[in-house]
This record gives sequence, structure tokens and C-alpha cells, in this order.
Amino acid sequence: MLNTSEGSDLGPPITVHWNPLEDLTLEQLRRRGSMKWATYPADVLPLWVADMDVRLAPAIASALHQAIDDGDTGYPAGTGLAEAFKGFAARRWQWNDIDLDRVARIPDVMMGAVQVLRLVTEPGDAVVVNTPVYAPYFAFVPNDGRKIVEAPLGDEGRIDLDALSEAFQRARASSRSVAYLLCNPHNPTGTVHTAEELRGVAELARRHGVRVVADEIHAPLVLPGATFTPYLSVPGAEDAFSLTSAAKGWNLAGLKAALVVAGPEAAADLHCLPAEVILGSSYLGVIAHTAAFTAGEDWLDSLIAGLAANRVLLTQLITEHLPEVTFKAPEATYLAWLDCRALGFEVEEKTEGIAFASDLAGPAKMFLDEGRVAVSSGHIFGSGGSGHVRLNYATSGAILSEALRRMGQAAHTAR
Repeated sequence: MLNTSEGSDLGPPITVHWNPLEDLTLEQLRRRGSMKWATYPADVLPLWVADMDVRLAPAIASALHQAIDDGDTGYPAGTGLAEAFKGFAARRWQWNDIDLDRVARIPDVMMGAVQVLRLVTEPGDAVVVNTPVYAPYFAFVPNDGRKIVEAPLGDEGRIDLDALSEAFQRARASSRSVAYLLCNPHNPTGTVHTAEELRGVAELARRHGVRVVADEIHAPLVLPGATFTPYLSVPGAEDAFSLTSAAKGWNLAGLKAALVVAGPEAAADLHCLPAEVILGSSYLGVIAHTAAFTAGEDWLDSLIAGLAANRVLLTQLITEHLPEVTFKAPEATYLAWLDCRALGFEVEEKTEGIAFASDLAGPAKMFLDEGRVAVSSGHIFGSGGSGHVRLNYATSGAILSEALRRMGQAAHTAR
């Protein structure tokens, strides 16, 4: 199939010769038993949790089938996953100085974040985040005895260095140690932090004695028009950590594996990571993630082309069906952050704990109740989230089109 979008400020015209997002029908997707498709009744179109409507990349499926056929389902071992990521990072981002002695396997990025924060902070210490931000930060960090300090993003959804400096100062005033959990690229806005912005972050972190932990799980999903800069590649980031995984880029959330990479000055900290954390990855997860980084780039490129086409389609659909909603096209991820405040459904923002399907309010609840479309409620993403929704557009054009038609009709009916 050939889909061509018009050229725009989102980049040059997009030609998709094969699109992984168009492989599965709605009927096939409804047979899935995972969270995205099993949470809601069959009349609901689910565009919420970060799970793509794709088949496994052939290279990953082949590697997993081979392991199953061989009965190779034991414990993970060796540095194969770290080596695979090192090669991918060099090819994709020209990140050429990853030292395998400073890479450790972890079960997943969020659990890895908790473990790394334990290495550099104590219970009661502050962890700075840029809000609105990935909602589980507000559950995992406080549940581990740390307190969240918010540094709101600027008006354009970018890091506000002045606000970050002020947050570092507030955190320092009440904590012996301070960490900054950086989301790069940013979820839910899809912003890709520039090299200049990250250099500013590193300078501030050094000045205030803050340890940076960069969640870079969405890095493989940078779309045309933007360039990903690994945080550890910028000057001043030598005492920081990067958390990474193939989970988002290749849709492997159910196959647990991830990596933490330490800067040169953080190597001693990394060596204190508990053995049970390093041994906690799924062996089949390690096989899948290794195959993704070594043999999955062609599939990833096709996916990115499909996502870029859907980004253009989504922009057109919002203009047609939800003209009062404002939307800054994401530079990465497959998540769109929609400002629905003009529709009049703002609610109190949530700053602790997290729920998924049960924690809907504001426009997200309206879109579900009136339009039978499930999106994520913006209020759970912290300050600046009320009146917004996060929409997952990693699906077929037909499903996306029908969902936006329903959302537009729901907004009209609710008023």
C-alpha cells in the first residue's frame, strides 16, 4: 500500500510503501487480551495506554520462535543486549562512547528509574520532574519515599531553564540529595529536547549538585523534523544515568527488559545496583529487545513513516472534527497532547497516585461516555494537565478517523 501525505512544516512529503500500523483489522485487534484492548467494552475505541496496534517485527518474532522451538527459556546471561544497544545508538544517534562496563540490565525503565533514584537519593529527598509528565512518576517516586518537586514546562511545551533552576533551589532547600527525572523525549507532549536545551540542563544540574536520571524509552521514535540527543552525550552529564529499552519503539511492553547506562562519573554508583535488579529481566524479553536493536531497524523505519503519516492525518482530523481543540504536533512518540480546555471540562489536577481506566475525568470522561473513545485523562499528568487528553495515534488510519469523528460528535453533544 502506498500512502503519501502533503508536505508541511512537519517535514517533507511522507511516502509509506508498507505501514505496520495498517496490518491488523479492528476485528483482529479486539481479540487481544492485553490492557489496551481488554479494559473497555467492545464498542469503545481504545486510544489511551502506550501500546501500538502492530504485529511483532519479523526479526523479533523469528528470534522468539527459535527460542521457544529450542526450549531456550532459562535465565538471561551475558552482554548481548548491551552490545546490541551500543551498536544501535552508534548507528542511529552517533553516540559512540558507550562503555559496556557502565551498562546494566534492568527489568524495565520505570523500575530501573526507582532503583537508580535509590542509588543517588535517600527517603524523603526530592525528585524534580517537568510537568505535565508521564503519570506513573507520581506513583512510583512517592511510593518509594521520595517527594516530587514540579518544574512546569514552558508555554511551548519545552524545558523552562529558569523554572528548572528555581525547582532545583526549592528541592535543595529541603533535601540532602536531589535528583532530576528527565523525560527525553517528553511524554505526553512528544517534545524532543534539543542539544542546546540539554546542555543547559547539565549546567544547571552541576551548579546545584543535582543528579540527572534520563528516561529515554521513546528515543527510537523520533519523527521527521527532529533529532534526538542522548543526555549522556552532552558536556556536563558525566555523573548522570540514561534508562533505555526497545519496549516503545518495537511494542514490547509485555517482554520485560531494559538497560541503564551510567556516565563515567556514575560508574561506581551503578556497581551498587542490587543483583536481584540485574537478574530481573525476562530472558525472552532480552532476546526480543536484542533482536530489535540488531535486526529491527528496517521495521522501525517503516513504523516511523507510518506514524509521521498519522501525525499529518491527526492534524487534519482535529481541524475537521474538533476545531476548538489546540494541538502542537509531537516531534517524537506516538502520543498527542490535546488541549481541550475550550470545550469546558477542566478538573482538579492529580499529583499523587495513579490509575488507568478508573481515573478518567474532564474531557477524557466525556469522550468515553459520549463518544465511546478511550483516551488518557490529562489531570493525572500533573500541573498543566487539566483540560487536556493524551491520545495514542499508533493505530490504523481507519480507526483514527472513526475515533476523531466520534470525539467531535461527543463534544458537540455534550455542549
